[in-house]
Amino acid sequence: MNIIYPKDYSSANIQGLVDAAESDILFLGDPRVKIGPGPGMLDRMTWVLRETGCGWIYADAAGQPRIDYQSGSIRDGFDFGPLVGVSVQAARQAGTGSGWRWGGLYDLRLRIAEKHAILRIPEPLYEASMLDARPTGQKQFDYVDPRNRDYQIEMELIATAHLKRIGAWLPPQFKKVPAGAEAFPVKASVIIPVRNRARTILEAVQSALAQSADFEFNVIVVDNHSTDRTTDILRGIGDPRVRHLVPRRHDLGIGGCWNEAIYSRDCGQYCIQLDSDDLYINDGVLHRIVAELDAGPYAMVIGAYTMVDFSLKEIPPGLIDHREWSRENGRNNALRINGLGAPRAFNTSVLRRIGFPNVSYGEDYAVALRISRDYEIGRVFESLYLCRRWEGNSDSALPHEVANRYDHYKDWLRTIEIQARMRA
Repeated sequence: MNIIYPKDYSSANIQGLVDAAESDILFLGDPRVKIGPGPGMLDRMTWVLRETGCGWIYADAAGQPRIDYQSGSIRDGFDFGPLVGVSVQAARQAGTGSGWRWGGLYDLRLRIAEKHAILRIPEPLYEASMLDARPTGQKQFDYVDPRNRDYQIEMELIATAHLKRIGAWLPPQFKKVPAGAEAFPVKASVIIPVRNRARTILEAVQSALAQSADFEFNVIVVDNHSTDRTTDILRGIGDPRVRHLVPRRHDLGIGGCWNEAIYSRDCGQYCIQLDSDDLYINDGVLHRIVAELDAGPYAMVIGAYTMVDFSLKEIPPGLIDHREWSRENGRNNALRINGLGAPRAFNTSVLRRIGFPNVSYGEDYAVALRISRDYEIGRVFESLYLCRRWEGNSDSALPHEVANRYDHYKDWLRTIEIQARMRA
């Protein structure tokens, strides 16, 4: 058997390759990547596919381990590496949609996954050049780049059709946000989890305190046992609106720090995100977000932000406004993409019923998926937030194994959310 390198991934071309296959397995290679086969590479992949009866097979490369496929791995950017083996029988049974310009292989993969296993061989069967060597902090915004809009629309259509076929698609019908029975000390709380951000924390807190609002608000800073000057800086602020919380536990991630804030007696009716190295764009952000939460009323509101460097100079891609979101299909497309945007704001009563997972990556995505299952999410598409990109960002240049762990966790979040939606 030989490797076929498709000229493109249109549905017509992919279907043509499946129809013309003369063996029971179709090996497809990425023409942009140089593959150095290890001994018995295709034999090993063939043996595993035939032994298991799976529909799709992929493997690790030397120095480039992959992650296992889950039912929630429906994102079009899942990293199979540059070589996959496809069961021709499974592909012919699954069929493909028609008219896709870029998504023929993506559509085929989702259709196969509905009936057959997609398996990874956790063995380095080949060497391969890197397809995209950019840092993770650059690659993660490709899906909101306006230049990729037509591509993203097509991927959304394919993913949506898949969710409908498996019974996990949700129509645009939403529950009403329940009236909270709790008494809150203030209308809104700005929540800032922080650890070792002596260079930026004072500016972040001042950005929150400078907000002009016709309601009472406070700023809850959850200081996760900083070992630099962060704690001293916070103690020296002296504004009574600042609540400086230091958790008793020493094992909290960002999500756990959020829980410290939202379940505290100081938390307001609404809680609004501000990361410890970022800034609100002006003094009207808090008023704008609270007005949107009230107007829905919404259980959650997500704004837009502008990418800047440490000196606050705008850098590409500039405005991140997630205009791919739609009321009609946003909560379904959220299962395909890796994030919903920022800054995020919540109805505290609703949020307290869910809570955050105690992790430092994907905690916000987990909560947004869960809220979107029941409630409409309000959107503000103008920039509210300056998001700094600098060497201190936790996701600016992740090592390969860390990026894999994060991707696996988000796929797991999608898996349990899809299962819940199928049961709804």
